[in-house]
Amino acid sequence: MTKPPDSPPREKTKKGFSRRDLIKGAGLAGGALSTGVLETPAEAAAAGNSVGPAAVPITLKINGKAVNLTVEPRTTLLDAFRNQIGLTGVKRVCDRGTCGACTAIIRDIQTIEGFAPEGKMHPVSEAFVHNDGQQCGYCTPGFVVAAKNFLDRNPNPTYEQVERGLGGNLCRCGTYVGVRKAVLEAAKNMKGGSRG
Repeated sequence: MTKPPDSPPREKTKKGFSRRDLIKGAGLAGGALSTGVLETPAEAAAAGNSVGPAAVPITLKINGKAVNLTVEPRTTLLDAFRNQIGLTGVKRVCDRGTCGACTAIIRDIQTIEGFAPEGKMHPVSEAFVHNDGQQCGYCTPGFVVAAKNFLDRNPNPTYEQVERGLGGNLCRCGTYVGVRKAVLEAAKNMKGGSRG
């Protein structure tokens, strides 16, 4: 393509390349990469380069039932819950396990979905409803699971113990007072009494 006689000359950078030359070069480089300059995983494996271990079959007991999965070794339990099993009560929020939204009980794996067999609400869930222990609800499953686990270990807690015991769960809406009251109510309903 020829340049019309009345068009202004192309701007050159100090090194003698225009922006257009840079963009053309980037396009060629991208085309080279997409056409196979980089090796595929199969080629890397044939050449003896590491591409990562293959998926493996595992069986997990979740909410009282055996679940067979095939997962890559790097798969997190949260990803398996959400992406392969459909248990979406565990949430990825901070992606570091520090906010509590991904809380599950691990001894005998339990998620919020396993708390209501036959459709009956768990006493902790009922107490959260009675005490407005949720607002937007995003953190609620993690709080309910953490509260149940806490009460399993400490069935007759004080308000201060609940505050410390659930300190690993965060709520953007600030419903901490309702959450703590809910845990005390659940303790009373589950075990027949609660202090302070």
